[in-house]
Amino acid sequence: MNNLRQKVQELASEAINNSEPTAWFEVLYASANGDTAQIPWAKLTPHPYLQDWLENHEISTQGKKALVIGCGLGDDAEALAKLGFAVTAFDISPTAIAWCQQRFPDSSVNYQVADLLAIPQQWNEAFDFVFECRNIQALPLSVRTSVISSVASVVSPDGTLLVITRVRDTEDEPSGPPWPLSAAELAQLENLGLQKIEEMLFLESQETEVQQMRIVYRRNGK
Repeated sequence: MNNLRQKVQELASEAINNSEPTAWFEVLYASANGDTAQIPWAKLTPHPYLQDWLENHEISTQGKKALVIGCGLGDDAEALAKLGFAVTAFDISPTAIAWCQQRFPDSSVNYQVADLLAIPQQWNEAFDFVFECRNIQALPLSVRTSVISSVASVVSPDGTLLVITRVRDTEDEPSGPPWPLSAAELAQLENLGLQKIEEMLFLESQETEVQQMRIVYRRNGK
C-alpha cells in the first residue's frame, strides 16, 4: 500500500509540475491494466457513508436526476441508479469510464468522460442529487476555488449535494495528495448558494486518525 501511495504522489506531483493537475488520474487507471488493487480508492462497493445516508433518509427519486462526480469504477453511481435516479456519472479518465461500462454492461447509468474543471454547460443547475466523494481533496489548492465552484454549479434549485471529504483543522497548506479541505474552503460552497443542513465527522478507518466529514447541502429553490 505504501508503494501505491508513493506512486500516486509521484504521478500527482509530475502532473502539477506540468500544469495539468488532473492528468494523473488517467495515467493511474491505464497503468493498472484492469487490476483494481492498483486503484487505491476502488473498493468495488458503494461508499459506506453514502450507503448509510441513503438508507436512513426518505429520498424521492422518481423523475429525479443524479450526478456522480469523479465516479471511478462506478459503484456509487450504480447504488443511486438502483434507487431509481436517472444517473449521470463522469470521470476525467477514459480508462475508468470504459472500466465502468465493462463492469456494468446493462447499466442505466450514463457514464461520460468529463473534466471537473470544464463542466459541460448543459449540466448547470441540472441535477437534483449530486455526490462528490474525495475529488476536491485530490486536486491542489491552486485550483481549489475553481473545483468548488464547479461542484456547486451542477446542483439544481431545491437540489441536494452530498460531500465526503478529508478535512484539516488549519488554513495552512497541507502536503498531498490528498489535500484535505479547510473550514474556509468548505465555506465557499455556502457562499455559492448552498445551505449546509447536516454534517458528520468520522475517522477514515480504525487504523488511522485521518478525519473525514460527510456534509449535506441544499440549494434553495428559485
